[in-house]
Amino acid sequence: MIRLLACVTLGTAMLFTGIPALEAEALEPTRLRVEYLENPLGIDEQQPRLAWVVESDARGANQTAYQVLAATSPDKLAPGEADLWDSQRVESNQTRHIVYTGKPLESRVQVYWTVRVWDADGEASEWAEPAHWSMGLLNDRDWQAEWISFLDERVLEATPEHRVLPPARYYREDFQANNVIKRATVYATALGNYDLHINGERVTEDRFMPGWTDYHKRVYYNTFDVTELVDEGENAIGAILADGWFSGYLGYAPLVNYGVNRGGRYFYGKTPSLKIQLEIEYADGSTEIVATQPGWKVGTGAYTAADHLMGEHYDARLAPEGWAMPGFDASDWEDAVHASENGELIATYSDAGGSREVDLGFKEPPVLSAYPKQPVRPTEVLKPVEITEREDGSYIINFGQNTAGVTRLRAEGPAGHPITIRHGEMLHQDGSLLVENLREAKATNIFTLRGDEGGETFEPRFTFHGFQYAEVTNYPGELTKDDIESVVLHSDTPLVSDFDSSDPILNKFFENVVWTQRSNFLEIPTDCPQRDERLGWTGDAQVYAQAATLNADVGAFFTKWFQDLRDSQTEEGAYPDYAPYPMQHGGSGKPYATAWTDAGLIVPWAQYEAYGDTRALREHYHSMQRFINFRINVSPDYMGRQLGNGWGDWLNMSDPTPIEYVDHCYYAASAALMADIAEVLNEQADAAKYRTLAENVKATFNETYVKDDGTLEVDSQTAYVLALWFDLLPEDKRQTAADYLAELIIDNDTRMSTGFLGTRSILPVLTEHGHFELAAKLMQSRRFPSWGYPVVQGATTVWERWDSYTLEDGFDRHGYTMNSFNHYAFGAVVEWMFDTLAGIKAAEPGYDTIVIKPRLPMEAPLDDAPPLDHVRAAHESIHGLIESEWKRDGESFTLNVIIPANTTAEIHVPAAEDAEVYVDGAPIADSEFLEVIARDEGYVTLAAPSGAYTFESKLNAQ
Repeated sequence: MIRLLACVTLGTAMLFTGIPALEAEALEPTRLRVEYLENPLGIDEQQPRLAWVVESDARGANQTAYQVLAATSPDKLAPGEADLWDSQRVESNQTRHIVYTGKPLESRVQVYWTVRVWDADGEASEWAEPAHWSMGLLNDRDWQAEWISFLDERVLEATPEHRVLPPARYYREDFQANNVIKRATVYATALGNYDLHINGERVTEDRFMPGWTDYHKRVYYNTFDVTELVDEGENAIGAILADGWFSGYLGYAPLVNYGVNRGGRYFYGKTPSLKIQLEIEYADGSTEIVATQPGWKVGTGAYTAADHLMGEHYDARLAPEGWAMPGFDASDWEDAVHASENGELIATYSDAGGSREVDLGFKEPPVLSAYPKQPVRPTEVLKPVEITEREDGSYIINFGQNTAGVTRLRAEGPAGHPITIRHGEMLHQDGSLLVENLREAKATNIFTLRGDEGGETFEPRFTFHGFQYAEVTNYPGELTKDDIESVVLHSDTPLVSDFDSSDPILNKFFENVVWTQRSNFLEIPTDCPQRDERLGWTGDAQVYAQAATLNADVGAFFTKWFQDLRDSQTEEGAYPDYAPYPMQHGGSGKPYATAWTDAGLIVPWAQYEAYGDTRALREHYHSMQRFINFRINVSPDYMGRQLGNGWGDWLNMSDPTPIEYVDHCYYAASAALMADIAEVLNEQADAAKYRTLAENVKATFNETYVKDDGTLEVDSQTAYVLALWFDLLPEDKRQTAADYLAELIIDNDTRMSTGFLGTRSILPVLTEHGHFELAAKLMQSRRFPSWGYPVVQGATTVWERWDSYTLEDGFDRHGYTMNSFNHYAFGAVVEWMFDTLAGIKAAEPGYDTIVIKPRLPMEAPLDDAPPLDHVRAAHESIHGLIESEWKRDGESFTLNVIIPANTTAEIHVPAAEDAEVYVDGAPIADSEFLEVIARDEGYVTLAAPSGAYTFESKLNAQ
């Protein structure tokens, strides 16, 4: 089996035969979710999967059965009354991915649901607090709204290379609600990004709706319950619409000489368009629909420019006061025009049949789908830690944390007074803002005051930046820490990890990884949030995917991105370098590369390992088959090739690995992984075919690269890492190769020379083959290159390069243009920190069974790193909290463990030979719930039911 992830196999000892039954307290079902989401609105999955977590303070608490009720009203959530689904009692311990099999769900249906469970003693829990979801618009005929847009010849005449920042457009319409309102729901989408308002109130704080897709194939819509915003009588609805990803600047804007085959904007179309449908359900059962159509009013206002990369210009004097209130005078605004969904690739304006319309430039209408994940929204606000006034009167603000988001600025001054805010990750040596690494991304906001007495506040809505520092120019008065804030933005994936240890550098590195993931999991898994790139690079995602699942609940996030991968897949079957894929990049003329293209298999498998999600695999299966066929067609002789772009072991330390070798490894890995996926899906014939393919590729690898003595023809660290990680070597040569890898590292002054691909797996490979102490030294190292090195240089996020900046040389080592200070790839080592240092591993997909096996470094760390005498890691899994915390004091050792209800564990307690092991102060031999299943290699191994435990033992003297 391909060993891509940290999943281990347990023996039959985990069956817990002979352990007496426990008198467990009744279970409590909590955290009810639908398709990974809490109370989602407007989904379009007609057989959604339900999940919950069971909790209990008792050890050994297990669910043995469940009953789900679903109804159109919370009043009907009772057995015998549920009008959508009563599952009856189902004998099962499953709490995740329970498929709804009730009555067919139609558009707009409101679904309330609850669950109760039974424990091992047959005792039923209370019904869970009811949860809710609603169905979206499932059919084209449900949509009465039309796409509308505006006419502007200046936009038509602009070229992709032309530096233009068009204003955002304001759309509005008045309407009447002539009855008592029971419910009001908005379904909204756009080609561009919209900000929705009703009766002067912003509908949501969510940003950049409706998200980024390949708009020519798929557009998402959002659903909002606006019952509290709609009044009986006069009302108004409106939206502000900006270019967004649809027609704004995208990656490498506009670096035509950088291998891009097109300029910096208009990749999907030139004219942003809007589609809104407000549905009002009255108390008497009647309904009314307010929908976009030609004749809605459209005008401009305060947002004179709005762009993700370039920034936002807001002139408060131009804000149309009351524009989203009923009765606003829009007589001088234009009439919105119909936007056609069929036409050529380049948008044009026509006067078809005497009616004006905008051609969206689509060959055929895109699929309109419900937005499937957590939206981008503000999640935290950071105050400045330092403000410095410079000689020219400008201010440099240090927020103390590199992140993605915007600045919120408060100011009081005369009308027409412009304030400029620029953003950057670092400062020059003279204290000025570093913006050169942003390349063509201006990341500049201009706020022109209206002159309000008492001051006014500016917070951009249609842009975001990667920054730790901001520069404010022309601020009226003295800027204080109360006047400016950093608003953190990212896809609101719940954070589910924690790590602490006796090494403060290691702790800071973990914090940096989490901040980097937050910064880059913004709608898609980007490479960086600051420069003119911000693309969903597949290579970065595949090396980091498993770490991502440890740090946040990314089930819905990745599910959406898998659709992006499918929509971006080439006709040959390859997955491109990034998804969505708006433009060609690189000099090969092909949109894919070795290890990047393989992400289409690796990341869905990581999702399966973390959440046990077979539906994601099934939905992606045909696409993955197309990919494997692509690989076979490119290499029928089972050899490695340079598939397209030769990124290879990106940013290695002058220790390159030939791309053909890297591709050979990934070809074998993807074939073996495809066989595993086919087995999971019970596609046995496919599994046999792909297993044979993997063995054939592995055979040619050994014939081409493996010497008789177990060393390789390619003498790089990454070459050995990949060969061992992907299980390409014969068993009798694995240890020799691993020992040689260790020699390469030690001979390099105990330093890695690996790039993105090799670094991801170097510590697991060393650990598995008897070199854990060397792996621990590398993990704690402060010398260049290492994970600790950027932390010592002052990093607050993970950097693209180990030495993007140094206290000694500043930025001189690499310059600015390819120098991101917010890049998560090297953060993949968090997986090793959890599964090896803390010892938390999934023994089965979705953590149904768990292994706790911490590894304790016994040798002194490198340089001035402190001994690692304490490690704690926690992960809120799909079953609940898993925690491992160990401390040693001389020969005394303590291990605290939490295993969530409805799971079991194999716990390995470090102990000297013949040393007694205690649990909660008593010898384990006296325990009625733990079973000793092995004692060897410095561990006492226990089969354990769920619960919290404290183990104590004695270690061998160091």
